[in-house]
Amino acid sequence: MGDIVLAGSTSGTTTLTPAAVSGTTTLTLPATTGTVLTTTSPKAGNIIQVVSTNLTTTFSVVSATFTDITGLSVSITPSSASNKVFVILDMVGSGVAATSVAQFRLVRDSTVIDAGASAGSRSLGIASVIPVNNVSPSNIGANFLDSPATTSATTYKVQGRTSTGDTLYVNFAVTDGDDINRIRTASTITVMEVAG
Repeated sequence: MGDIVLAGSTSGTTTLTPAAVSGTTTLTLPATTGTVLTTTSPKAGNIIQVVSTNLTTTFSVVSATFTDITGLSVSITPSSASNKVFVILDMVGSGVAATSVAQFRLVRDSTVIDAGASAGSRSLGIASVIPVNNVSPSNIGANFLDSPATTSATTYKVQGRTSTGDTLYVNFAVTDGDDINRIRTASTITVMEVAG
């Protein structure tokens, strides 16, 4: 069967072209009225694309300044500048107990997002963790609806630091002996483009 041409209600036509595949392909229309969703006309709130990165290896860095956590970043290219990006972060991190505070922040390219209002010399971020011991790292989560206002490739990432420049740990604890009572974890950052 060839193309099906439908006459417009006032003028013009709409052409339905069958897929060029062997066998039978069935398109079932719902028994309801409404507008057919296409890639060029999504409804506000529709999820257009999802990109995720899962860090399963360990990461550590010695730094008193915020530093990128290697492997915990994701890039997305919005299809419209009016669309938003929903960011979901699930990670595990730690500093050294009784020595330093571990701090984490979420960054879009070079801009800190999902943070409190600036207040003097205070750090801005999503979490400040004081370990109770060197065995159990802390779970850290965040979700944020961002408005990047761009159609360029945009990178979302996590940065961390410790207050005294001690070691920052991700996906494992300070005490990491080969023991069933020690744990290795994974951390994930996911971004979803949401139609505006």
